[in-house]
Amino acid sequence: MKNNKSFWAVIPAAGVGKRMAADKPKQYLELQNKTVIEHCLQRLLDHPSIEGVVVSLDDNDLYWQTVNFTHEKPVLVTLGGAERYDSVINSLMTLKNHLAVDHLNDVWVLVHDAARPCIRQEDISKLIETASFDDHGGLLAIPVRDTMKRQQENHRVQTTVDRTGLWHALTPQMFKLPLLINALNNAQEKGLHVTDDASAMEFTGYMPLLVEGHEDNIKITRPFDLTLANLYLKEQLND
Repeated sequence: MKNNKSFWAVIPAAGVGKRMAADKPKQYLELQNKTVIEHCLQRLLDHPSIEGVVVSLDDNDLYWQTVNFTHEKPVLVTLGGAERYDSVINSLMTLKNHLAVDHLNDVWVLVHDAARPCIRQEDISKLIETASFDDHGGLLAIPVRDTMKRQQENHRVQTTVDRTGLWHALTPQMFKLPLLINALNNAQEKGLHVTDDASAMEFTGYMPLLVEGHEDNIKITRPFDLTLANLYLKEQLND
């Protein structure tokens, strides 16, 4: 499968997670005797195809040094930025400088949220195996199954949205390193509001592949999500 392809992961971890209302950023909250970000790092680095990870941190991060995470594969650290895509760009440039190779078009990057600790190895494999065959790349996602409502003022329903063809975007999202750098830089220069890496690729004209993953790949955003993640991790051990 790999041939000349090289796979690296990027974790933008400069956010503070205000909706968690916790005393520290959500990626540093404890989950089964580890921090949330440690689970993410372990899941990514333990995958045989991933060669290393780049983590971007807030300039005032006080917690990373206390994590003391180690792995036989490289973990590179760089500064984050004001927006998520700033952090991703910094990580991509750090990786580009670290590799210092001419064949960057063979380097694929899997960008993963620091608050998604339940990512399954099989979903990483599925993404790599199905979305690395052309320049469009791809992302893990799940089809929308619930009825979708669009609100108007005062939280009243404006209309019911047709859910046909709608998906929830997850991470990792995987693209070729030079193409993602170009797409994010274009979005930044044009002042486009991109909420994920796939959005930047779409603005550049690409059509990323939607790869169906598991619903337990949740993002910890609110306090109950931590409880849910704990349950999912326990269930995964029994799969």
